[in-house]
Amino acid sequence: MWFEDAVFYHMYPIGMTGVHRVNDVTEVEHHFDDLKKWLPHIRSINANAIYIGPLFESNAHGYDTRDYKIVDRRLGDNEDFKEFVEEAHELGIKVVVDGVFNHTGRDFWAFNDIKEKRENSPYCSWYRGLNFGGNTAYNDGFYYDAWHNCFDLANLNLENEEVRRYLIEDVINFWIDEFDIDGIRLDCADCLPGYFQEEMRRFVDTKKPEFWLMGEVIHGDYNVYVQPNRLDSVTNYELHKALYSGHNDHNYFEIAHSCRREFEENGGMYRDKYLYSFVDNHDVDRLASKLQNKEHLHPIYSLLYTLPGIPSVYYGSEWGIEGRKEGASDDGMRPEVHIEEALKDNPKLMEFITDLGAMRKKYSPLRHGKYRELLLTNRQYAFARIEDDACVITAVNNDENNTEIQIPVPFQDKAYYNINTQEDCPVENGRILLKLAACGSVFIASK
Repeated sequence: MWFEDAVFYHMYPIGMTGVHRVNDVTEVEHHFDDLKKWLPHIRSINANAIYIGPLFESNAHGYDTRDYKIVDRRLGDNEDFKEFVEEAHELGIKVVVDGVFNHTGRDFWAFNDIKEKRENSPYCSWYRGLNFGGNTAYNDGFYYDAWHNCFDLANLNLENEEVRRYLIEDVINFWIDEFDIDGIRLDCADCLPGYFQEEMRRFVDTKKPEFWLMGEVIHGDYNVYVQPNRLDSVTNYELHKALYSGHNDHNYFEIAHSCRREFEENGGMYRDKYLYSFVDNHDVDRLASKLQNKEHLHPIYSLLYTLPGIPSVYYGSEWGIEGRKEGASDDGMRPEVHIEEALKDNPKLMEFITDLGAMRKKYSPLRHGKYRELLLTNRQYAFARIEDDACVITAVNNDENNTEIQIPVPFQDKAYYNINTQEDCPVENGRILLKLAACGSVFIASK
């Protein structure tokens, strides 16, 4: 499957283009020419897939959908996005969009029909908890269930077969036919019933083989969602948290514990799964803002690219830009970024991430290998990715001082070399002696 070899680049277009945060524009604004400028950069840093969204007509942040079949007028029109996908495909880049199917905005056509016709609307059964004897702060004269009681997000009734048929056979079918997308990231996947996920799986498998379904899931057992008849992947929030806090606390035991639990070759819960890995995204503070020591960017990205999972880089974070949630506003995490100006910033981090992408592409064990822990202290950590008779070893250091470590090798009868320097790494008594720079990493491959 293509996604098993993917490195994703995450684009939040409403933020990165700097458009109005409230959709009060009356005419289409064309910003996809600006978004297309990112495509050569994405390819140049060795990413080969894009998760872009939300894209479709909405009131504000994109997850309050007005119309599933019209690209948000603040960004462009359907033809603009179609051309964007075509150019991405020409560069060998897959394109995955946001699918917001748990709820709609209050200006979605079915919800508007209920506001107008009330009990006489044929769409009353499309929404959960609809009650004309209640009310909300919007004073519609009726109540409805909302996502986390955010009443600008009205929960769809996915028990209704008509709703499911509309979302799958109408909307998803349209997206594939009109835009030739390669997958969908399912917003609030933990809110989507299993039977709905299974219906989607059956449909897309028939419609477009190798179509990727990835779910946004924060807590719980990811195996509930990642199944052959449901989703291909979910967001690995457990690893995300461990990566930054394990460095802030100089505690590699936290990261190693998560990796054992998830990936250990003889018992990890998700050892055969390809989870979606990230260090920041549009819903959490930027990694550079979460770290107490910015030098830890390097070992964290080393882990992102070499631990099991499908790595994803959030736009701008390859330059170490900062951004935090401020009160109820997510704007700080979703800033406007101009590619021409950004390319001048922090080139060393971008070059490092580019090299990680090239290494991951060259060495198959980094994409498909089993995980095996080799060494662990609070401040040093090493593991191997093993595929058949080949392996790649990653060693990282969260200490602010240089150090030396001895790592046991997975194969006693093989020779090893440093991937960066191409120098041989002698094995003595089944171990390799490595010098690790402060806040640094080293990658070793078997010959």
